Amino acid sequence: MRLKRRTRQGFADSSAASDLAFLLIIYFIVIAGFNINKGFLMNLPARDSTRFILREDLLRFYMDESGTIIHDGAAIDIPAAETLIRSAQRLNPNIAVILNINPQASWQRVVSFVELAQDLQIDSFSFSMRRETP
Repeated sequence: MRLKRRTRQGFADSSAASDLAFLLIIYFIVIAGFNINKGFLMNLPARDSTRFILREDLLRFYMDESGTIIHDGAAIDIPAAETLIRSAQRLNPNIAVILNINPQASWQRVVSFVELAQDLQIDSFSFSMRRETP
């Protein structure tokens, strides 16, 4: 006995295309709410708080165009910067770290330094772009 085969209808012949498009729109709207990029989570001071930082509590770094970190005129690497920050934290837990960045520096190096500050739980960390070289 031979069975009859049914022919399939294309999207042009049915309303399935509009239903599918509607469901995809709803799906992407719902998914967009869950895709949140948090970036670096750092504690920011309250808007109405005042905090005084002494010059002795500042630890300044400069990153040149090649991504080299410079502190007090000497080039150092990330592990040396970590050692320097840890020793400064032992002496003063309220140390403030400042990083001036050359605009030509590799952003991966900048991100590495910011991650270092985050890992060391630096409460006061600031970074800015530098217009002229020191």
